Order: sequence, then structure tokens, then C-alpha cells
Amino acid sequence: MKNLQKIFFISLITLFSVSCSKSPTPEPEALRDYTEQYTADKTTIETFLKTHKMTVDANFDVKFDKTTVPTESIWGAGTTHNANIKERIYTENSVNYTIYYIEFQQGTGTRPCNLDGVLAAYKGRLMDDVEVATGDLGTVFDSNNAPQSYLNLDQVIRGWSEIFPQFKTGTYTANADGTISYNNFGAGVMFVPSALAYYNNSTGSIPSYSTLIFSFKLYEIKRNDQDFDGVPSWREDLNNDNYIYYLDSGVTNIDDTDGDYIPNAYDIDDDNDRVQTKFEIKNPLNGQPYNFDAIPLCPSDNKKIHVSTACQN
Repeated sequence: MKNLQKIFFISLITLFSVSCSKSPTPEPEALRDYTEQYTADKTTIETFLKTHKMTVDANFDVKFDKTTVPTESIWGAGTTHNANIKERIYTENSVNYTIYYIEFQQGTGTRPCNLDGVLAAYKGRLMDDVEVATGDLGTVFDSNNAPQSYLNLDQVIRGWSEIFPQFKTGTYTANADGTISYNNFGAGVMFVPSALAYYNNSTGSIPSYSTLIFSFKLYEIKRNDQDFDGVPSWREDLNNDNYIYYLDSGVTNIDDTDGDYIPNAYDIDDDNDRVQTKFEIKNPLNGQPYNFDAIPLCPSDNKKIHVSTACQN
């Protein structure tokens, strides 16, 4: 009995000690203000461009190293950046984000739209100056030199879906050993603000609120059909700018035929005639969708029948 009481007493002490030693669960960090964070991100990116040089080899592989010579830097010696640095502006959360990118090679093939799939080699880095090889700085958190599958641009970070449509695919040759050689492809590097990457989410070795660098090579694209209506999404990019977006209510969207604030690429009834697009473009002879160029035109306005308000069923 005494032994049992002793064991019980010791158990109480142990339980009390464990409960007292537990640290309180830390409160999650409040989401940072988008404008303030972008101001910090832009400073980080521009400082990196002004204090680092970039080496690009014949295969468009990239190395970064520090430099104190302004003319050697990626940015250049001026108050404004070198002409080889391009800008893509994207607005979200009332912030006009600038994505700086550099084109090594445009590509000779086809541009993706921002809803397509891309077959791309890439390397993602942090702007942390960790030496990963002699004369090469920046922790590599992900890379793929021999891609085997497509990445859908509507399912990756916004930085990718904004920059890849600025580039084109190239050509490829099937080799006797079963490998494929790619040539004349689009290649470049992008510098991405945190809000157009993972923002407050930490993933793998990427800390939250990280600005990122991606070097990339665009080999091939896969056309997607987001609403499964038989019309490839890129064909529903009505102004042919390679970008399709949802816009706020009250804002006219050129890629939305019926004005219901759903872009045609996501709208199963593009002209709002209560007949789904996939039925309007069906060839009655074989029950299959017409090829896009063969979709009949409405005689009243010469528009394809699935987007014509003059030929609504």
C-alpha cells in the first residue's frame, strides 16, 4: 500500500512538472500589410540586383555572385535599371506589383497563355547569399533539369503565370537513345515578390515572406480547357494577350462575352443563352466538337455561334 501511495505521489509530481514545463502555444503572426511588405520586397530585390552580378553559360544556366562594381551588377550603374531588365506589372490587393525579369532567349515557337501547362526546366533560389558552389550564391530550394510532366500555370505561383506567357517554346529532336534535345526555347530569369510567390506560407526550405529567383527554360506547352467545353482556354482569350483573369464586379472584362463576371475560359455557357457551349459547338454529323476554326458563324453578326448574342438558342 505504501508503495502504491509512493508511486501515485511521484506520478502527480511528474504530471505537474510536465504540465508546468509546457511552453504556451505561440500566437500565429498576423498577416502582414500587402503594401508595406511589397515596399520591403522591392527594396530587397533591387538591392540584390544592384549588388550582384550574373553569369549565364551557353546552356542558359545561371550563377550569381556579389560585386561592388556597379557596372558589373545586374542592375547597372544608373538610377534606373539596365535595358535588359524587363518589367511585368500585376495588380492584386490594391498593390501594383513589379516582377523584374531578364530574357536570355525569346524562343521561336508558341507562347503559352496563363492557363496553359508548361514543360519547363527551372531552378528556384532564395536571395540569401548562401554559397552553393564556387562563385554561385543563393540557396537552391527546388530544381528540375529534365522535366517529365507539365505544370499548369493556373496552379503555380503567380510569378510564373505572369512571366511564362512572355516567352515562347522552341524546337526539339528525338534522339536514337530515347532522349530529347531541345533548342531555340525561351529562357530567362525572374525575380518574384513574396506576394506573388508563397507570401506568409513557409514551404519546405522557403521561409515565409521570401522573395524568390527562378531561372527557367520553356520547352513545350500543353493547351488546357478549364471549363471542359471543347474550346481550348487560349482560344477564349478574346483580346489575344495571353492572359485571362477574373475581374472585380463592375469592371468590364474583355474575355467575358456575356458580362456575368465569369471569363469564357471558365464559363460553361459563354453567351448566357442557357445552352452550354459544349452543345452549341457540337458537330451534328459526328457528335464531336468542331475544331475551333470550323465552329459555324452566326450570320447576323459573323461571330462564332457560342459567343453570339444575335444567335442565341
